[in-house]
Amino acid sequence: MHRAAHMPGPEAFDFDLPAEQIAQQPAATRGDARLLVLGAPGEVPPWQHSHARELPRWLPDGALVVVNDSRVVPARLFLTSETGRRLELLVCDPRPGLGIGAGFRAWVRGAKHLREGLRLTHGPRGQGEFECVYRGLDPIDPRARRFEVLGGELLPTLASAGEVPLPPYIRREAGPDARDAERYQTLYATQPGSVAAPTAGLHWEPEVLARLDLVRITLHVGPGTFLPMEAADVSQHRVGAEEAEISTEAASRILAARRDGRPIVALGTTATRALEAVAAAHGELVPFHGPVDLVVTPGHRFRIVDHLVTNFHLPRSSLLMLVCSLGGRERVLAGYREAVRAGYRFYSYGDCMLLGPGPDA
Repeated sequence: MHRAAHMPGPEAFDFDLPAEQIAQQPAATRGDARLLVLGAPGEVPPWQHSHARELPRWLPDGALVVVNDSRVVPARLFLTSETGRRLELLVCDPRPGLGIGAGFRAWVRGAKHLREGLRLTHGPRGQGEFECVYRGLDPIDPRARRFEVLGGELLPTLASAGEVPLPPYIRREAGPDARDAERYQTLYATQPGSVAAPTAGLHWEPEVLARLDLVRITLHVGPGTFLPMEAADVSQHRVGAEEAEISTEAASRILAARRDGRPIVALGTTATRALEAVAAAHGELVPFHGPVDLVVTPGHRFRIVDHLVTNFHLPRSSLLMLVCSLGGRERVLAGYREAVRAGYRFYSYGDCMLLGPGPDA
């Protein structure tokens, strides 16, 4: 893999999408989602149209499929300040163990009304209410604010009173509903900590998963995944650190599969980011537990992932850039244009695609 002499700007990852093709609801059943299969470079026809439940027939022989088992937390919470103002928090890192004295970060709607030392609560006083205090700006993420827990515990409070943080392009007057609690979650989600679903995993029913050779890893998705690329040099774009975990067993199985010449298929960009970040930092995949912040840009040397199953992403987004970095920008964007022409549904509740390495990967 050679590094491109000239790094393309965000405009290189743009495409036209009619607003009506942005999915506002999930498909009737998970397997009903459509699947666009990109052929190998130069293959005729260049793509095939299928459905998610048919994924096993399109995977390369011997594929080991890596999934992200992070679970979405209802991380949007409304708190009342001691001045009586209602503030909306999107908790960035909703992990277990955030009790009294613990710190957490959140994006805040109405942040201009915060002052250091301001207390915020949820629930009636004396009845197990949650209380925290504002501690100022986050030194790493300029969009985030820091808080310290004074009473109660954050994760149980979110579980009982939080809202599913649907992406901003899902616009419903009534907001999230009971169906989202099930469908904005993969069937194998067991590790709570994400504020956004690893959406490539939303399409798979038990009978499909049973036919795949699966390995689980974890990457807790933060809100930065939705940020548009605004830097002229896309290599400077950041989504913020996200917590990842690759167990000894998972690393061993993936390395053994590579030694045996088996293709590694990442079920989603989040699994891809975790695998490639750890391999890039250590020269090879190793057991790991800690923060990762890799943004895959053109010229990235893919050390682990051979094929990718992924949803259709926002224009000018780091996720689309990752897909193009693996599959080749022109090839992937041609597939996007075909998906638009064929009426595919886009983004988190939309359809998906399968692709392997492109001409430059």
